[in-house]
Amino acid sequence: MQALVSAIRQHGVILPGGILKVDGLVNHQLLPELTREMGVRFARHFRDLKPNKVLTIEVSGIAPALMTAVELGVPMVYARKKKPITMKEPSFTAQSVSRTKGGVVDLFVSSEFLGPDDRVIVIDDFLASGGTLRALANMISSSGAALLGLGCVIEKDFEQGRANLADLNVPIHTLANILELSEERGVVVEEGR
Repeated sequence: MQALVSAIRQHGVILPGGILKVDGLVNHQLLPELTREMGVRFARHFRDLKPNKVLTIEVSGIAPALMTAVELGVPMVYARKKKPITMKEPSFTAQSVSRTKGGVVDLFVSSEFLGPDDRVIVIDDFLASGGTLRALANMISSSGAALLGLGCVIEKDFEQGRANLADLNVPIHTLANILELSEERGVVVEEGR
């Protein structure tokens, strides 16, 4: 997805600790046309699997997941980072380490919205080490739903997340692949796989 690659080159900022700041296109500000195209690409890739739900995590995954769900004509569910008092029990919980939040994040999904009849694809903003996607996969498994595939806007290839998730035996599709983050060369990015 060349438009995304160009936007990352233009807006991406390298922060300490291997963090790529892309607030201008994914996390804080959204570019509507680019976000819509993300959804079109994910839907095209996963449509034949016949998902009936798209799952993501708040906040950064919501926009690309919603656009994917719109294209597929299915509901989108997001894992909450704080359990509201209105959440019906039982709920599915998991923990994930977030570098940008600086610690462990609790995740919650209500059993009202995820269950044994669901065929789920996960759409998120980043694939780095794979910890967050693993947490979502565990929630899907706990619910009795079927995990069909994983999609991420940006993959940090050098952090081995794809390899860490290989045992899930589902297709992984990304739209942009970061090959390197360095002071010398900047953000080295190519189209995803």
